[in-house]
Amino acid sequence: MTVTTGVSAADAEPRRLADPAPCVRRVAARVAEADDADNVGGASDAARAVAVVIEEFWADVARRGTPLVEAVDGEPGHRDVTFLWRGHRATRQVLLLAEGIADRADLAASLLDPLPGTDIWHITYRLRADHRGSYRMAADISPGEPPASAALRRQRLLSLSAHAAPDPLNPRRMQGRWSDRSASVYELPQAPARPGAEPPAGAPRGRVERNRLPAGVLGAERDVWAYLPPGGPAAELPVLVLCDGDMWFGRLALQDRLDALIADGALPPLAVLAPDAVDRATRRREMGEPEVQVRFLADELLPWAAGRWPLTTDPARTLVAGQGLGGLVCLYAGFLRPERFGNVLAQSAPLTGDLSARLSVELSRLGSRLGSRPGAGASRPPVAVRLDVGLREAEILDHHRELYETLHSRGCRVTLNEYNGGHDWACWEAGLTEGLAGLPGH
Repeated sequence: MTVTTGVSAADAEPRRLADPAPCVRRVAARVAEADDADNVGGASDAARAVAVVIEEFWADVARRGTPLVEAVDGEPGHRDVTFLWRGHRATRQVLLLAEGIADRADLAASLLDPLPGTDIWHITYRLRADHRGSYRMAADISPGEPPASAALRRQRLLSLSAHAAPDPLNPRRMQGRWSDRSASVYELPQAPARPGAEPPAGAPRGRVERNRLPAGVLGAERDVWAYLPPGGPAAELPVLVLCDGDMWFGRLALQDRLDALIADGALPPLAVLAPDAVDRATRRREMGEPEVQVRFLADELLPWAAGRWPLTTDPARTLVAGQGLGGLVCLYAGFLRPERFGNVLAQSAPLTGDLSARLSVELSRLGSRLGSRPGAGASRPPVAVRLDVGLREAEILDHHRELYETLHSRGCRVTLNEYNGGHDWACWEAGLTEGLAGLPGH
């Protein structure tokens, strides 16, 4: 079965509007009307009237929060989304870095436009109404005008992008890690629900521990975040093994979402084991050798945890989940060790290059574990796989579709969820809790 969030990828393509959005046109008209006051009361009266209009505009923006989202006449499935920046006399240019929208190869296409006679900078995209994403912004206040040369201007924008920060007008933020800055988050009205986003009042709280796992196949000790459900461990808890524990528990407070899902009955009480990724270089090195990572998860992490808490050993009640390289590790875990991991949730796995080729070899070699083609009389395989990928992840979208077809043809219980977004923690956060509730065994 394929699960998608819209009719097609084509109608989800972001489109920058050449003309200002209605919200900008309205304030521009009011500014022009106020500026005409010098025909009656003089230039000073006009300046004061314009200042009042601008202050009222920014006060309204502060109440509503950014980006501003407006309906589109004749297109109920789309919205005009306007990102804003309040500049000053030193502002030369303003850059928007939005996951799934901005093109790193053409940063100039994501520069905001100034509204003449005001401190308002704006850019509007027409997005499908189920879009979700994160973004940062950066203002260039360097002395002098931007370079005329396209090459020099690109270098200046690349330097500027290193200083991008959350939108000060958007209260919704997502913490970064390592050298990454925090980002602002937005979602349009038809974006998939975020299960557990609103914990019920008085919901019982689970417990989060951070433990040190002895050195083993990874060659070093490893911190592991462990979530235990409210009420303490019960017999044979289901288990979620989750990559990037430092992000999920150290930054995104996943425990709050788990508490809410368990209180609502959307999830049974479960334990979560989430190893730290340590740092960017360590993560890339270790997850780039997924077979070793799988040995760590299956032969060291799970036995270590089973010695501390009453956890299930049933693969049908054990889920392994990860994002990016972590998603690739999870696919390897399900295919190499189905007797330990019966459920896989892989989000935005990099199914390209050498690692993808190795995965294809493993799929061929492990065909008997994945089942045979329909009609061959073989029993259904034990592993259930959910693949999540963004429609704005052009480099890997088709590879996910191909993997889905390959697994489906071999009899694997596989679903493909194509969400309207990019390679983005804002999307993965929503998809993880949705996937937890939807996979077999949970």
